[in-house]
Order: sequence, then C-alpha cells, then structure tokens
Amino acid sequence: MALDRFSGHADLYARYRIDYPTDLYDFVLTFVAGRERAWDCATGNGQVAGALAAYFQEVEATDLSASQLAQAIPADNIRYQPSPAEQTPFPDQHFDLITVGQALHWFEVEAFHREVQRVGRPGGVIAEWGYGLNEVTPEIDRIVRQYYQDIVGPFWDSMRRHIEDEYAQLPFPCADARYGRFTVRRTWDSDWLLNYLRTWSAGQKYQQAHGHDPVDLIADELKQAWGDGEREVRFPVFLRLGKIG
Repeated sequence: MALDRFSGHADLYARYRIDYPTDLYDFVLTFVAGRERAWDCATGNGQVAGALAAYFQEVEATDLSASQLAQAIPADNIRYQPSPAEQTPFPDQHFDLITVGQALHWFEVEAFHREVQRVGRPGGVIAEWGYGLNEVTPEIDRIVRQYYQDIVGPFWDSMRRHIEDEYAQLPFPCADARYGRFTVRRTWDSDWLLNYLRTWSAGQKYQQAHGHDPVDLIADELKQAWGDGEREVRFPVFLRLGKIG
C-alpha cells in the first residue's frame, strides 16, 4: 500500500497546490458515456473531486490522509473517505470514471489497476495524469531546478522518477490508451511560488532531517530574479486514459 506523505503539511498543500485546466476535463469527458458516478483516487484536498462534481450525480473521493480530507472542498454530491488506492470499500462495476491526479506514482500500480477493473463499469474510463516542474523565465527556472535537483534532490522518493518520464515505465491496462498534454497557467507573486515549493514532499523530508526550511536557501535569489509584482507560472500536464473492461 502507498504511504501517507502529505498529512504533515495538509494546510500548505490545500492552499498552494495547483488545480487543473478546464480543457483537461473536457478532453477526458469526451470519452465518458455515463454521468452517474465518478471516483477521484488520492483526492488530497478535493481539487479534482470538486471539478467532477459539476458533471456527475455522485463523486466518491478517497485519500490515505485524514488531514488532507479535512481540508477538502465540500459539495452535496461528494463523499470523502479515507482509503488506500489498492483496496476500496466500493462495490463491483460502480463507476463511469476513475481519476488520479499527480498520485499514481505513489501506488502499487498493478494492484490499483486490478481495483480499477473491479469497481469500474465496463466501458467506463480510467484517467491518470501528472505535471512537471513549473516554468516562469529561464533564470527563475534555473533556480527552481537547482533546488529540485541539488538541494532537496536526495530526499525525493525513488518513485518521483515516474513523473519525470511521464509514467512511461508504469503499466497501463488499456489497449486503447489515449494521451493528452495541457498547460496549467497561474498568475503568482514570488511568495506564492515559494510557498508552493514548500508543499513538495522532498522539502518536508529535508526539513525533518536538517531542522530548517530548505526553501529559505533559495528565497533571496529567487525573489531577486523575480522582481516586483506577479508573473505567469506554467505547469506542463501529461495525461493518459483508456476504457475499463
């Protein structure tokens, strides 16, 4: 089973993590025939579940972290509950759509896909996506990459490599796989970006080991490169989906 890596900073995660663009959901939903039930697995603070609630009669949203679920977006048609991805309380052939945003690499993937085949309706859809490092300007990007690789790099879980290669090495049980690319665009100031970096699990592990916040090591340099005011911050999103059964 996957480990809970995010309870210790659930408040930061809820405020500063990105959500996903409308065109991603539009793309996924073109392949989904039913609109009765969706399951958002590893929902975190419910960003994806909240988006799905506009399209489905019922949304089930699960996560290992009770602290994350306590921060989740409320809606009358969303039910949140703690559960591992690989073994859920749901009945067989229950969901029209199953989603996983920026979390598949933490799972026991083959066990999760067996659960998807069990709880997904025949002809339903499984959609899995993630996103890479943010892009702002070449100088700011250099500082963030140095932080990612050299400062907190040793503290990344080994599964982080699957984000870097866009899940290419993770199995996918659908013969009819489709792929998509999207861009998340946000307008942030430098403090918001620095707080986003504080949501990284590797940074939390660094702080536990060394007793200080590693973001502070780059804050002055990043702020100088940033200048005053706000900038557009872009995140490249990769997606794969396929039919269940």
